[in-house]
Amino acid sequence: MEQVLGFLLGYACGSIPFGLLLAKAGGMGDIRTIGSGNIGATNVLRTGSKKLAAATLVLDLAKGLVPVLLAKALFDAPATMPEAAYGPVPLAALGAVLGHCFPVWLKFKGGKGVATNAGVAFGLAWPIGLTYAVIWIAIVYLSRISSLAGMSAVIAASIAAAALGLEAYVPVTAAIAVLVLWLHRANIGRLLRGEEPKVGQGK
Repeated sequence: MEQVLGFLLGYACGSIPFGLLLAKAGGMGDIRTIGSGNIGATNVLRTGSKKLAAATLVLDLAKGLVPVLLAKALFDAPATMPEAAYGPVPLAALGAVLGHCFPVWLKFKGGKGVATNAGVAFGLAWPIGLTYAVIWIAIVYLSRISSLAGMSAVIAASIAAAALGLEAYVPVTAAIAVLVLWLHRANIGRLLRGEEPKVGQGK
């Protein structure tokens, strides 16, 4: 039951479409009709509003962080493997990312999970979150390609969990990495063709 509640807690938080809500509140209309059609911060930035994009980024990060921290506070995490890998905390993390990517309120069409997974990473363990943030910032700085930075960061988070001996978090971070890469399959194609837009450019 704790595993189910952990997952549902994560999904409920993750499924809040902050990008869509903020864009509408800011008079930008339906964010799904511009750019990539995504509800994440990168697409909100294509409206021209850096403030709305920054607010979306923070809130999308928070909806990954909060449920993981709440699951840690509310539920007793299993102490041994493999039970620990499928405890309420990893499932809350997974639920948050799935909620963002497949929100029931938007007919399961959401974002790609990068910002929400950043919050999840910090919630699981701050060294994982720090690795995620450093890799994301470094790749954006060097390439100015948001999708490349996001994909690199999710892979780095899973590697960090393994390298740091946090075995309980390796399965969920790996599963999220696979999901995020799959959701970025069109971006991967554009990257290979040299057509992926850089931060601040249109799609």
